[in-house]
Amino acid sequence: MSQLTIYLDEETEALLKSAVQASGLSQSKWIAEAVRERVRSEWPRSVAALAGAWPDFPTVEELRKERATDAAREPL
Repeated sequence: MSQLTIYLDEETEALLKSAVQASGLSQSKWIAEAVRERVRSEWPRSVAALAGAWPDFPTVEELRKERATDAAREPL
């Protein structure tokens, strides 16, 4: 496990301390989780679980069925 030194302005430090206290985690664990969330390359489970939650939402095929034509572009 590595150690890391970060520098925070007073306002950011106060926000961090408040969030850490509310979470019940240690400051180190809270920051590690925040970093994991920012560098994640997949959707969180809570978002993935929403797939199909709206039965009346149009399918991809329905959305793409009526494509509008692009506007004419200016020559460069």
